Parts: sequence; C-alpha cells; structure tokens
Amino acid sequence: MAKDSAIEETQQTLVQRFRAWGENSFPPTLLASLIFAQHARPFQFFPMLFPPILLFTSYANLQGYKTETAGISAAWSGLYLLLAGRRRQQVMKKFGARGIVRGATMGLCLVNMIGGGLAYTLGKREEEETKPTQ
Repeated sequence: MAKDSAIEETQQTLVQRFRAWGENSFPPTLLASLIFAQHARPFQFFPMLFPPILLFTSYANLQGYKTETAGISAAWSGLYLLLAGRRRQQVMKKFGARGIVRGATMGLCLVNMIGGGLAYTLGKREEEETKPTQ
C-alpha cells in the first residue's frame, strides 16, 4: 500500500512540475530566441511568424493571463514541432552547431507543449475564480 501511494505522489509531483513549467513566462521567450537564431539568417518568412506570437504570450503571461497564455504557447509550440519535424536532416548535420540548436528547439517545443497543455487544461480562469459559490 505504501508503495502505491509513493508512486501516486510522484506522478502528482510530475504533473505539478509540468503545470508550473507551462505557467512560466520564460520557456516561450527561450523558444522564440532559439527559433529566431535558426531562421534569421538566411531569413525564412514562415518560421519567423512564431517568435512574435511566443513573445506576446510571455508578455501576456506577465500581465496575469497565465492559463490562457499557456494554451496559446502550447498550441504554437506543437505547431512548430510538427512543422520542424517534417524537415529531414542528414546524419552528419545533426551533430553540428545548427543541428544541436534544432534538437534543443524541438525538445523545448515538446516540453512546452506538454506543460502548457496541462496548465491550460488544469488551470483556473479569472471568471471561475471571481464567481461566488452558491
């Protein structure tokens, strides 16, 4: 019995950690920086649509809209992960500087998508918090 409760507490802690990650304003900013670093030179129009949106979610998060921005950040991170996963790279290019940055970006997208999705799903909206209980 004690083993089952320890596993349950560990799983709850993992969910809480991902939710805290999703409610943080730093991951979308870091993701926007990595995306910009990859696609600024040579300039690529469509991937460069992602950094302004991710920076806006960071700004809105700092203004107090944690749940809503977690959902937006998760959605755009998932979309970038889907689009970046379609591009194929040669094996030797995966271990260069650009390949390592690309891998870090895709990993951060995955974690941001999971954390933001949990924060959006489990989070409370301001309307729910201000409703009087009957």
